[in-house]
Amino acid sequence: MTEASTDAPFSGEETTVIAASVRKFQKELSAGIVSLALLALLARAGQALYGYQIAKDLEAFADGPPVKQGTLYPVLRSLEASGLLVSRVEPSVSGPPRRYYSVTDAGRQALGPWQDTWNRTREFIDAVLEEYRG
Repeated sequence: MTEASTDAPFSGEETTVIAASVRKFQKELSAGIVSLALLALLARAGQALYGYQIAKDLEAFADGPPVKQGTLYPVLRSLEASGLLVSRVEPSVSGPPRRYYSVTDAGRQALGPWQDTWNRTREFIDAVLEEYRG
C-alpha cells in the first residue's frame, strides 16, 4: 500500500485522517476488483483451484501479494453465494482438506459484462484524473 502524496505539510491529525481515508477507499475499491480478478483467473484456469493456488496465481501478476488472505476468502465465499463459483472440499495428503473453487456457467456469462463495466469505469476515472492533473 502506498501512502497518499501531498504537496503541503499536514498536521499529525490531518495525516491520520488522510491515511484512514486512503485505507477506507482501498478497502471499498478492492472488493469489486478482487471479485473481477478472481472470476477471470478461475475462468482462465480451466480447472478448480484451492485458495493458496489462487493467491499464488494472483501474485504472479503483481509485485508481492496483491490480495490479502483476509480479503480473498470472503470474496470467494461471496462469489459462491452469488452462484458465480462452486466449491468442493477434498482431502489433502499434506495437511487439512482443501476447498477447490471453479467458475459456473453463470460466472462465465457474467465475466464479459463485468469486464466491460471495469473498462468503462477505468476509462471514466482516467479521464477525470487526467483533467485534474491538467
